[in-house]
Amino acid sequence: DLEGLDGLILPGGESTVQGQLLNKLDMMKDIKNMISNGLPTLATCAGLILLAGRIDNDDSIHIGTLPVTVKRNAYGRQLGSFHYAEGEFVGIGTFPMEFIRAPYVESVSDGVEVLAEVDGRIVGVRYGKQLAVAFHPELGGDHRIHQWFLEEFIKQ
Repeated sequence: DLEGLDGLILPGGESTVQGQLLNKLDMMKDIKNMISNGLPTLATCAGLILLAGRIDNDDSIHIGTLPVTVKRNAYGRQLGSFHYAEGEFVGIGTFPMEFIRAPYVESVSDGVEVLAEVDGRIVGVRYGKQLAVAFHPELGGDHRIHQWFLEEFIKQ
């Protein structure tokens, strides 16, 4: 299933379960190697947690190829989910953002480009061919982030 990929999308959902499944299905090491070797990757919400090199409030590290520290469930439980009318996203402009039990990026290492912030918290980053956001761009009906990922990362 991992052969011949042009890119990878790590979706939202439950990062702990996704990490367990990647390990149980013996895919974690291969995916980590592929991303480390330049496989274009778009990660949303839980996908951001999977990529993070450090999780502030969790000792787990999953794929760990993105040199950032994230905070899981940073806005609280399900009731803390919210819609941010429009935030500025570098290279795209204003973009509607849906946060569902979302993380945010607490800190970035050298080489990580911050693409979006909401209320002073980092919610979008780029590192090499990894694009990661704390929100769900697929929920608002605006496909510009996905389109940008395809154009900027895949069709090079």
